[in-house]
Amino acid sequence: MLKRLHHNAYRCRDSEETRKFYSDFLGLPLVNAFQISETKSGRATRTLHSFYQMEDGSSLAFFEAPDMPFTFKPQHDFDLHIALEVTQEDLQMMFAKGKAGGIETRGISDHGFIDSIYFRDPNGYVIELTAKREGHDEIVAAATETARQKLDEWQRTKPPVVST
Repeated sequence: MLKRLHHNAYRCRDSEETRKFYSDFLGLPLVNAFQISETKSGRATRTLHSFYQMEDGSSLAFFEAPDMPFTFKPQHDFDLHIALEVTQEDLQMMFAKGKAGGIETRGISDHGFIDSIYFRDPNGYVIELTAKREGHDEIVAAATETARQKLDEWQRTKPPVVST
């Protein structure tokens, strides 16, 4: 039934600043942008919806909706991040490009089966670039065998939820 991701959509502060990051820095082509003048509930709006396409045809999309309140907050990696796959060579190149361009750049993090670097886009979202390590597929296949068992164990033993 579900075939693949078509797009994920996020709010953005400014469509041009977002384009500079996703197209100029990350290299994703802007493949569609259109204005929305009315919501499906009939409310008048002036919103721009833009799409940045990846090699597999899926997209990251953004809504710039100046007339609709939205609080942009610094995102912790655990709260929200977008992980995109690259080659090991591209990971090294993008790490250097981020540092040279003055973009917040963290990493390279060794996760055992992948290496990752992290950027923060102009909206505050954390963007992870990740490259498979040797043995990635075998590690993932082995983890699949025990994933449900690990989730069940977590549910039985997890610490109490801290309320804010």
